[in-house]
Amino acid sequence: MTNHIVERASARLNESTLLEMFWGMLLSRRLDERAWALHRQGKIHFHISGMGHEAAQVGTAFALNRGVDYIHPYYRDLALSLAVGITPTDFMMSLFGRKDEYSSGGRQMPSHFSSKDKHIISGSSPVATQVPQAAGLAFAIQYRQKCGLVDPNDTSQPRLALACLGEGSTSQGEWHEGMNWAGVHKLPFICLVQNNIYAISVPLESQMAVANVADRATAYGVAGVVVDGNDVLAVYDVMVQAVQRAYSGGGATLVEAKTYRPVPHSSDDDDRSYRSREEVAEWKKKDPIMRFQNSLLEDGILNDSLLHDYESRARAEVDKAQADAEAAPLPDAEEVFGSVYAPLEEQP
Repeated sequence: MTNHIVERASARLNESTLLEMFWGMLLSRRLDERAWALHRQGKIHFHISGMGHEAAQVGTAFALNRGVDYIHPYYRDLALSLAVGITPTDFMMSLFGRKDEYSSGGRQMPSHFSSKDKHIISGSSPVATQVPQAAGLAFAIQYRQKCGLVDPNDTSQPRLALACLGEGSTSQGEWHEGMNWAGVHKLPFICLVQNNIYAISVPLESQMAVANVADRATAYGVAGVVVDGNDVLAVYDVMVQAVQRAYSGGGATLVEAKTYRPVPHSSDDDDRSYRSREEVAEWKKKDPIMRFQNSLLEDGILNDSLLHDYESRARAEVDKAQADAEAAPLPDAEEVFGSVYAPLEEQP
């Protein structure tokens, strides 16, 4: 079930790339924290957080051919979406529902990430629907290669599809159907399950009778691996293998990144009703950003001065994104029908 990594791909990452990964995680966290504050101030209506998931998402993004391979994110994938090219202003425009918001002109819910030019596919609010859609994309990629329509080694062409979801979503039928399809056809597909132990308020042991989501991989005929989702380099390592498997025709991979969300499920949730403060405090000691930060400091790649610069830069970018979004106009009421219904033909 578990793949054994002989050589750590992350050992070949240079200092610049390691710092870029850290910056992506830090920016996502500071943007996420601001969104919570805006909600508590009554300035936005809803926020669903990706805190605690940054290592799993950034490690994944850096293993992909970003902007080329297809990504079906889920609502916690802020760090992943930023790493692929979504900007803090893009995200803020979504939170405030502004007219020129990048994904839907202000009509989509926040954290429904999508961008045609960056190959981020818009998701639906019902969970797990992105899995058969991503598997279908992977099938199309494979079909075009087999028909000779594209060169499978052409790095300018998408060569895999990634779908992300939480472990609670693996209880949905769509997930099983998508995984089965990926296994039967040996698709260039990666399913990243970000297991944060709770499906809203339902703990892991009430969701499934196996210890790991990845234990199910064998039943689908795909490779399965469990990874420490709070270790960005460990995630990168297993994702590099999954990408290579997809690119070489080796089939799909189910990656389960074990992590934790230190905040409620969403801004509408009170997590005190189903987990103790002691549990949350214990998991905060394993924070993926602090873990990576301490490692970089120990290795001399990061220092206090550079860390201060990063914090100042993150604050400035988040401040500007918020200011730009608040100053942007709201959509006109008539725009609710735009890009949804085909224009009516003129009647004779």
